[in-house]
Amino acid sequence: MSTNDPAARLFTAVYESDEDAVVRLLRSGVSPESVDEDGQTALYLAAVSDQPGIVRLLLAAGATPDRLSQGTDAPLCGAACGGHTAVVRALLAAGAGPDTVEEFGFTALTWALRRGHTEVAEALLAAGADPNRPGPTGQPPLVAAAHRGSPGCVRVLLAHGAQAAAEALAEARRWLSLDVEAELHAGLARTHGPGHPSATHRYPAEEGVIVEVQLLDAEGRPFAADDQQTGHAETAALLETALRAAP
Repeated sequence: MSTNDPAARLFTAVYESDEDAVVRLLRSGVSPESVDEDGQTALYLAAVSDQPGIVRLLLAAGATPDRLSQGTDAPLCGAACGGHTAVVRALLAAGAGPDTVEEFGFTALTWALRRGHTEVAEALLAAGADPNRPGPTGQPPLVAAAHRGSPGCVRVLLAHGAQAAAEALAEARRWLSLDVEAELHAGLARTHGPGHPSATHRYPAEEGVIVEVQLLDAEGRPFAADDQQTGHAETAALLETALRAAP
């Protein structure tokens, strides 16, 4: 894509978070549905980059909120995966379907639960996302949230009528008996092969701790990572309460 191409300048403006330039380009006639040489849409780039102002500008200019970038990736899913709540709300307000399905059967709620983004999950559920729609592997949302160890996601799912509490409780209890760091190492080894050097980081979270394991290349740079929350005890307590209260 030539730098003299107006669409290329739009992507540059998005990369640089330059809302004024985006406004000028849209007013000059650049399409809000512009794509780059890889087929990525400007809206998707703004969504995954957590730029709610630019997302709103593109939507107001006519960008389709549910158009798949590269034919596979939904802006709502990209924003949900990144935990970009303001972008999620902007897309929903513009008409994005809360249960929009992208490649491999993922929805925005699937991504939010896998990453433990409680505020995003709440926004999606409030907009009508199905609290019982299975993820790509057939796993109910409540079980996915229990697997993640996210009490916040479990709480909002229960408030919106999510089912499979007994199955979710079993999953939360299963994780209580596991070494989270060791499980993350094992999962990365299955995907990338054994023997890579690694680094483990722990970050404080609102509920529990986030454990992240990174695999490192020969120069010590991370090339793959996975993380997990550790709120399984609180998650189990929430689910036990919900089951006792069930008729």
